[in-house]
Amino acid sequence: MFLVQFDFSLTKKTMAANISLGSGRTSPYTALYQVILVQVLVSVFLCINLLLISTFSRQEFFYTTMRYILFAVTLLSDSLFLLITDIMYILIYFRFTVQMWLCLIMCIFLSLYTFATPVTLTAMTLERYVAICRPLHHAELCSTRKAVHCILIIHCISSVPFIVIFSIFIDSAAHSFYTENSKCIIDIFIVHKWQSHLWSAISQFYFLIMCIVIVCCYFKIMKVAKGASGENKHLSWKGLRTVALHAFQLLLGLIQLWCPFIEAFVIQINFAMYVNVKYFDYIVFVLAPRCLSPLIYGLRDDRYFRALKHYVLCGMYQTLSENLF
Repeated sequence: MFLVQFDFSLTKKTMAANISLGSGRTSPYTALYQVILVQVLVSVFLCINLLLISTFSRQEFFYTTMRYILFAVTLLSDSLFLLITDIMYILIYFRFTVQMWLCLIMCIFLSLYTFATPVTLTAMTLERYVAICRPLHHAELCSTRKAVHCILIIHCISSVPFIVIFSIFIDSAAHSFYTENSKCIIDIFIVHKWQSHLWSAISQFYFLIMCIVIVCCYFKIMKVAKGASGENKHLSWKGLRTVALHAFQLLLGLIQLWCPFIEAFVIQINFAMYVNVKYFDYIVFVLAPRCLSPLIYGLRDDRYFRALKHYVLCGMYQTLSENLF
């Protein structure tokens, strides 16, 4: 991912020399247009997320229903992730330096929310599986209290990778390092080559497990959908499409893990091409997956969409009907 993924075959010296988007053979005007495009996309996504979060907070039904609670978690995770990556993007483009303790904090949150969204998507898939395949147990397994426990579990699971990687760095770094000023890139905290391989192995393992869970849920729901009838059939097929979209999001995240290897090969050929490839990876495999969540649960969900339309229109027509919720 742009400014986030580890380029395993590049040394820190090479990264420091080439880190600026305007360096090498890249046109400064092209780099400026790319920065402006990123700011526009991030701003649009953040505004949409904030609007959806605002809608979520205004109706009791949403914040007492597990799937909407998990949806709000993904919106918050994606918003924080986009905000932090954009800050790091701007700092590097304008060649600003920050103290390493602040950079470390940003990288820790970046690592946490890199995994928090796909793990939450997996939890949402399991919730759909229970709702469709185990409807009698849904009220018990997917209560508000269980949703809070689920959020804690999600963040615990998502924190394992950065605890492993950054604890190694913290143990070996000198105290003076944290007060030094430098460009903020996550590669600075990789002090051993095997750390990058460990990070890659953990990431691949996480995504493998999540893909297996989603695929299994997909086939279970599909089996129920084929045997259902009437309203249950419609609900089952709609849940099936939702799980399929979650699978597509995870696929983009999995491809994102392979991007550093492609980028490491490209940089040996042409640095300007490397910058363009890295920028493309950021747009397609970082921004794109995080704009799908609002579409899946914000616009495709009838109940949420009607509430969103009501608040966007500021109640110009009619107040929400009593039977809406």
